[in-house]
Amino acid sequence: MITAAVATDTLSSAQQTLQRWQAREAELAARATPVGVARPEQIAGKTGLQLLEAMLAGRLPRAPISTALDFWLVEAGPGHAQFQGRPAFGHYNPLGSVHGGWMATLLDSCVGCAVHTVLPPGKTYTTLELKVNFVKALSDRVPLVRAIGEVIHVGSRVATADGRLVGADGTLYAHATTTCLIFDPR
Repeated sequence: MITAAVATDTLSSAQQTLQRWQAREAELAARATPVGVARPEQIAGKTGLQLLEAMLAGRLPRAPISTALDFWLVEAGPGHAQFQGRPAFGHYNPLGSVHGGWMATLLDSCVGCAVHTVLPPGKTYTTLELKVNFVKALSDRVPLVRAIGEVIHVGSRVATADGRLVGADGTLYAHATTTCLIFDPR
């Protein structure tokens, strides 16, 4: 009897989380600007966090890859970034599950943007290394997943971060670590 009650509470919690995630996506879609790349004058003098906040507010465009692979930046704060994606049949590999490259792209986005949130104006980054561990197959039966990135260390030239790809029920599908190079843009 206790086991059934716990399972019902867990299911209810997962459903509530999924509803919150869906509502966040709808909120972002309602104010999204056309897909594109920000112009230099739009980003000049802004910190990495300010740039991501401008994307979330719809003042800067969504990255083109986000529409191609059906994912969204959904949250950014100091040392933290989250992306949300909708696994789809179009993301499948020949073995019948979501391709690891799709999961790696969400993880690369969340860990890289977590680093971006702590960069001052005039600095940018690129991924030097991404290590991904796939721990559970993902299919289009999972309605949404979140890639949650957190900074581990930021120095003057190198930063590290880690991330997790989870379902609304808390299931871990993959996790990653990154090393990013910090530099002045051209």
